[in-house]
Amino acid sequence: MKRQTGITLLITLLFSANVYAAAPETLGEYGDWTAYYYKDNRGSICYMVSKPIKDEGKYSKRGDIYAVVTHRPNDKTYDVVNFDAGYTFKNGAAFVVKIGHNTINNFFTEGEKAWTLNDETDKKMVSLMKSGERMLVHGTSAKGTPTKDTYSLKGFTGAYKAISAKCPRRK
Repeated sequence: MKRQTGITLLITLLFSANVYAAAPETLGEYGDWTAYYYKDNRGSICYMVSKPIKDEGKYSKRGDIYAVVTHRPNDKTYDVVNFDAGYTFKNGAAFVVKIGHNTINNFFTEGEKAWTLNDETDKKMVSLMKSGERMLVHGTSAKGTPTKDTYSLKGFTGAYKAISAKCPRRK
């Protein structure tokens, strides 16, 4: 997928900061999502990434925008959902995700990233993403610019199955 090429490079650069990390291996492209795997000094890490199919807002410049779901079996963390907005968030501004008729606003922001507040929200997000068609993400930049990013959830379940097979749950 050509639009994923930039995101692949970005993710490779992000994870290559750890001197023990190997370059990510692509597990496959699934619709609008791509699944990856790599190992670092702490073990296996599997993640899936997508860029929005549409990004809206009255901004002059914006960095890379993407959604990520990560499994880290050695840390016993699974379904960790986060977003990179491509801008620094406004302090205290709401970050809201809508999937179908469901609204999730249980997030915190730091710098350019938004994370769910707890494992429960991660599990709910993944469940909704598996059954949804699209996801709308609303945020506000440090300059006060509201944004709305639209993600396709086509291929989400396939990518999720790929990272779950490569990084299965440990009990």
